[in-house]
Amino acid sequence: MGSKRVKKLIKIILGIVIAVVPISSLGLIASMGTIDILAVLEFVFSPILIVILLEFAAIIIFIEGFLFSKKWRRNLWLTSLVIALSLVCFYVYIPFIPVNISPNHPDSNWWDNGSVVHILPAVSDDRMLIKTSFTTSLTNPQLNVSGLYLIPGNMTDTQGYFWSFDVRNLTANTTYQLRLLASSGLPLCDPWPLKTFPDPYSNPENLKVVAFTGSGGHDACRTWYGSGNMPLSYRQKILNRALSFGPDVLVGSGDQIYYDVRYGVSAKLMGDSRRAITYSGQFDYTKPILGTENENVLKNAVGPQIAYLYGTACRSIPTYFILDDHDYFANDDAFEEDSINIQLLLAWINPYIEACVTFPPDPFMLEAGRVAQNLYIPEFLPDDNRPLDLPSTNASDRAENVSECFGTLRYGNLVEGLMYDVRRYITLTGENGTFIPLEAEKWLKDRASDENSTYLIHFSPISYGWTAAKWLSWYPDVRVEINGVPALSTNISKYMWQSGWFDQHNRILNSCALMENTTPLFVCGDMHTQAAGMIVKSGELDFSSDPIASLLTGSLGVDGGGFPSGGIRAIEAMPPTDLEVIENLSSYEKAGFVLMDITPENISAKFYGWRYGQDDPSIIDSLTDHFYFEIPSKI
Repeated sequence: MGSKRVKKLIKIILGIVIAVVPISSLGLIASMGTIDILAVLEFVFSPILIVILLEFAAIIIFIEGFLFSKKWRRNLWLTSLVIALSLVCFYVYIPFIPVNISPNHPDSNWWDNGSVVHILPAVSDDRMLIKTSFTTSLTNPQLNVSGLYLIPGNMTDTQGYFWSFDVRNLTANTTYQLRLLASSGLPLCDPWPLKTFPDPYSNPENLKVVAFTGSGGHDACRTWYGSGNMPLSYRQKILNRALSFGPDVLVGSGDQIYYDVRYGVSAKLMGDSRRAITYSGQFDYTKPILGTENENVLKNAVGPQIAYLYGTACRSIPTYFILDDHDYFANDDAFEEDSINIQLLLAWINPYIEACVTFPPDPFMLEAGRVAQNLYIPEFLPDDNRPLDLPSTNASDRAENVSECFGTLRYGNLVEGLMYDVRRYITLTGENGTFIPLEAEKWLKDRASDENSTYLIHFSPISYGWTAAKWLSWYPDVRVEINGVPALSTNISKYMWQSGWFDQHNRILNSCALMENTTPLFVCGDMHTQAAGMIVKSGELDFSSDPIASLLTGSLGVDGGGFPSGGIRAIEAMPPTDLEVIENLSSYEKAGFVLMDITPENISAKFYGWRYGQDDPSIIDSLTDHFYFEIPSKI
């Protein structure tokens, strides 16, 4: 009898050990990588919790079957088999989870969009460039401009679904009625108004700008356990709330696309995920994009992120879009060695991560970024004060004299906005390294020295004044832990970071600090958080007598792990070690936008934020600002 009791006791102890050890190991696994699994498991009924528990249950029940009699063993093994087969069925089903999305036509009750999917215009004082797409293939559509001009469309794809219209010789500060026409002369949609900017030498009293970053995100890239950028329907609602304030201009400062392929962890969760491939198809990197099956893959990948997000909501609002890393279908990653990400394995994703340096973009990334821009978003119209010999300007496959990478928002003498791509032309040359070409840097500094506007605004796709220790940052800081708390440090070298980047940062800042009559402001993207403050020092530069204002707009579509403190970065955005910044608003991690009301007296910036899964969706339509930041003019 005693021997049986001992054996029974041993079986019970073994059963407890078998059950407890795997669960306890989760904490160890969570500490081995960048995804905080324990944070993911805080939601009791989350899909990933259910699946992980079932995975361990199948293993535990199978092993414990060896500890019981044959009768119980068969029952336990059968239970384990049923659980395992259920998990296999769910794994097979994942790529076929439905994607239910539609274009953004917020005023369809009174404005007929017809066969139009999206309209995104750019304007200057004398020109318009309008990008459009349609539900049907067209031949020779035209744009009627107030009955004055009939502008032929320029097909930008190879199938007749995408067309651009270049309207020139317009009058400044004038509203034109636009109507898209089929080759038969029949309307493709209702007419709509679009106004040119004031004369560059005029004195406008007001400009209202909506700005944000990170508007991209594909519902097919949302994982089965709910991670990824916000669903499209919520991003549309936040965008429409921003537009309800009647902005004169919309600026998207990077990451209109999130569909990384080939490199890093992000590709496993985005364009290389099984669900994304099922929805969009898979790129063949040996073939060009236009005219091959890659064209439809790109359209399926990008269309829901840009054409569906904006739809026809911005047809009367001039837009500017700056390219950043994800617009080239990659995250800014620099990995010295191959690695295995255990957290990806737990989520049934290939855990092998190859060593890589993703920028400057390889030929496929560059082509994909250029094609996506050409199809969906307007390039930057020329400006008298921006050289035509800057890189990526006046390309043979673009409208005359437009720039793909460098832009100007000239609104009378009130505002000169400068925009620049910091990814396409980065150099990895140590102390001579740069984010933008030296000739583009000269253009920025020349605009500062001219001082011919009340405000000079840098609409930058990279942040000035804050960092979350990512690779392609101006700053050398890396993430460390001090007493268990995430912090920044420059005592550890950042792999592939170039000291010349920070030198270029300081040259640009200093050019703005030297302005006597024009007020500088840096409106920054990339960082998925909102912040505002005054840069007092940068390296050896001292701006304490006249600090430089900078703000982070926040991301329109970020969710969960996309925030700096989330899974990838795991640290709040904060001023870098080599800078002194007075923070008026420290990192505020919600999706949203900034609304700037600009007058000759000041810039008033209002910050709007909403968090998916935390805030009530019903408040989006009446969302109010949570912070106000004012920048007085110098005159």
